[in-house]
Amino acid sequence: MQATNIDEVIEILNTIVEECKANNNPLGYFAVLYRKVTIRVKEGILNNRFEDNARMEKLDVRFANRYFKAYFDDKNNTPISKSWKISFKAITKKHLVLQHLLTGINAHINLDLSIATVDTVENNPLDTIKSDFNHINSLLSELTDDVKQNMGSVSPIFKLLMPLAKQWDDKLIEFSIQTARDGAWLFANDLNSNPDKREILIKERDAKIETLGFKLLNPVRTLQWVLNMILFFEGGSVKDKIETLEGKLQTEPAWV
Repeated sequence: MQATNIDEVIEILNTIVEECKANNNPLGYFAVLYRKVTIRVKEGILNNRFEDNARMEKLDVRFANRYFKAYFDDKNNTPISKSWKISFKAITKKHLVLQHLLTGINAHINLDLSIATVDTVENNPLDTIKSDFNHINSLLSELTDDVKQNMGSVSPIFKLLMPLAKQWDDKLIEFSIQTARDGAWLFANDLNSNPDKREILIKERDAKIETLGFKLLNPVRTLQWVLNMILFFEGGSVKDKIETLEGKLQTEPAWV
């Protein structure tokens, strides 16, 4: 299932969210966040917020289609990138809502966004799209921060115990949206400058992002008890948590 315009991107995301709610599938957490990002991008396009609004829609569609391909290929047992595989496999074990969100963002920004960006500019200079590239990252960063601030709605003791998980918190800092954005842009430049090495570079990058995803899901043993305690107090079903995230993301943030 692939989109040809931004409205179709939103429709497919709606389908994934509802499917995940029906199946109590934690992959719905990322889909809810990503749908909100896409809606904000659409609003920005309609209000001429980007340097090139037509190109931004093209980037948004290419970007989303990489996620859709991974999602539906995995459902059909078709091989997918290691970055997405580790994120999707996370549903087989108990993890925090935040961990599910971050592994999805990890695969999508650190691998997919760079590839989609290079494919979107085609033969034009890569720097011409940097501002709009940063806009997508800023929107995602803003909404992810909003989710973290409101995490108490699904994890009552999240704010109380997370400061104790210092080493895992360092891993979050390492992963921070700013770091991910900078790394994704550097990778986009590498891809753009070495088209003959595209597949090799993507394979190498995919392995690195898989490793970071693993670290986000598997903190050192001394910290696991903290995350387990937070997880214990995450109330409700997966469907309930998805709907809670939907509610928390209803408030419109200021345009960035």
